[in-house]
Amino acid sequence: MKAALPKILTPLFLILAHATHKELIRQIQFLKIENGMLRSRLPKVIRVTPAEKQRLLKFGKLVGKAIKELISIVSPRTFARWLAEGKKGGEPRRRGRPRTALEIRDLLLRLARENIWGYTRLLGELKKLGIFRLGRTTVQNILKAEGLDPNPERKRSNWDEFIKRHAHTLWACDFISRKVWTLRGPIDYFLLFFINVETRYVWVAPATANPNAAWVAQQARNFGIHLQETSQKLSYLLRDRDTKFTQQFDALITTIGTGEDTEGRKTRVCKLPYRSPNLNAYAERWAQTLQVESLDYFILFGESHLNHIVENFVSFYNTKRPHQSKGNAPLQSPQFPKAQEAIEETIETPDTMKISPEGEIVCEERLGGLLKHYYRKAA
Repeated sequence: MKAALPKILTPLFLILAHATHKELIRQIQFLKIENGMLRSRLPKVIRVTPAEKQRLLKFGKLVGKAIKELISIVSPRTFARWLAEGKKGGEPRRRGRPRTALEIRDLLLRLARENIWGYTRLLGELKKLGIFRLGRTTVQNILKAEGLDPNPERKRSNWDEFIKRHAHTLWACDFISRKVWTLRGPIDYFLLFFINVETRYVWVAPATANPNAAWVAQQARNFGIHLQETSQKLSYLLRDRDTKFTQQFDALITTIGTGEDTEGRKTRVCKLPYRSPNLNAYAERWAQTLQVESLDYFILFGESHLNHIVENFVSFYNTKRPHQSKGNAPLQSPQFPKAQEAIEETIETPDTMKISPEGEIVCEERLGGLLKHYYRKAA
């Protein structure tokens, strides 16, 4: 009886096992469909952590060859490579070339941003610095990854770079008009001024109600004489296309002494496009400063009154007025070369900051108290 019992139960066990196998197949098919839907909403490439990788290997080995039909988080080929690396017991092999050292990448990007060189020239500069193991393709890829074109035209000289390169010998000029009351009624007077882009030093011609070609040409001569007397240089002059600027004016400007950075070339007049005040921002800003800080406070009576106010403000602007763009200190103008040194000598550290007891503080006023300058009177 004991020997016959297994023969009777064997078909039953086979039926149950077959039914269970079918159920497992249906479950696996359902899970695969569900997994496919979830994967469709995820990125194409999923980076697994080392711990997740070990879990996949642990349970994937038990599945055997059927893993090819089941695995979806990585390709079957990648899983097989993981298994092979695990059998060898070594570190996972890094694919592709090793990454360029961060220090070299930073140096390459610095050279690319500071110059207009292409990738071939950049390679040459790196070799001069003792870096030889960098290929052209690597340089191109690094530049492209940072949004830089590897071609030499990547960084054409733009307006900002032109301004910075020639700031010391770059001047800008413009006209300011102001209504002045006279015995004949209100008349528009014009002022021609020049401003150095780097130092912010300003020179203003006397006002006139008739800025004809002869007057403008004479002011160009006067400006040239002033530059010679103050040992200032001029290589480029920015101006708009105002009709008061004549060919004679441009010709006279080109005869003024050139700057040291122009290698002996003639002074050039840069005519700005129409309706482009942003390209002459330094001149436009100074014109606004003159209006807001002085002229707007007065009703002007006569040409001499206008000249008096402008002369006082220009002198104050060039020598006494603090400038935010220059460390909040007065300009170091040619007439007062020690102004900046005097300011720097009074700067103290926060630990020792105090009012010096030596000398009385005096206020110097101009234009009826509109312009004020405080200084310490010598003891």
